[in-house]
Amino acid sequence: MKHTAHYYLLFLLIGVLSVSCKTNGKEDLQKVASTDLWEVDFLDEFDTFNPENWQDQRIWVNDETQCYVPDGEYGTREVSDGTLKLKVKNIETKLTCDNFDKQGNQHPETEYVAGRICSKNRKEFIKGKWTARLKLSSNGEPSMFPAWWLLGAQNNEPPVQEDNENVCWPTTGSGEIDIFEHHGDHMKDEFTTGAIVNLGGCGEGDWQSKRRNFPSTLNEFHDYSVEWDGSDLIYRLDGKEVYRNIGEGDKYPEPMFAILNYAKITDFAMKGEWVMEVDWVKHESKKQS
Repeated sequence: MKHTAHYYLLFLLIGVLSVSCKTNGKEDLQKVASTDLWEVDFLDEFDTFNPENWQDQRIWVNDETQCYVPDGEYGTREVSDGTLKLKVKNIETKLTCDNFDKQGNQHPETEYVAGRICSKNRKEFIKGKWTARLKLSSNGEPSMFPAWWLLGAQNNEPPVQEDNENVCWPTTGSGEIDIFEHHGDHMKDEFTTGAIVNLGGCGEGDWQSKRRNFPSTLNEFHDYSVEWDGSDLIYRLDGKEVYRNIGEGDKYPEPMFAILNYAKITDFAMKGEWVMEVDWVKHESKKQS
């Protein structure tokens, strides 16, 4: 009985120490090691919007029907209570949109506005492991298209700020890896993850063969990540492997930056707003042996 009491006290102490490692349900990511193989070299817990980590990205792609606006206009980008909120909003009055597509065409007037940020020329890394903890306010509604993804740092789309940013999507230097996408038009409580295959020319990408859909409770916080393990790209949900692009990792030798955005992709007449809430973003590199 004396030994049993000692074990009980030990387990109780371990439980107390485990709880003490959290503050309001959020782990102190600076102190908690991710694994024996990785170490954190970038972490943003969104106590504020840090321009050393992120910048707005205004571009018209995928025939999106919303306009990306800067500086959180119309409440499309907000940092509060320790999280980032990116939104699509219906402002019910059409406005002139200064977003342009890859051919230089200007987006038509629209009543929908949204937030999109990227770490381009701020935080860029070769390989490693990217993770974001995020949730959606709702899911499965027509036109919803929130995303968490990576793009090669030599990409020639706005903002173009350095001389070597002259490589077209999705060729090497401008490759794409999608960690989390949700297509409300045809799924609920599911997300899409996987690599875009470079078919060798500008604008020539295979969206289908290396991407898959997986279940997730999208209105609850989850960790969505991709990591390079040797030649493979491994996609994880809350640390558990859900998918693997075998041999695709070697096809992304370039530095890559992260993008968080919320888009609207069809003519569905939404009301109010949609929100993607991001608790934190981090990048990890392999520890040196």
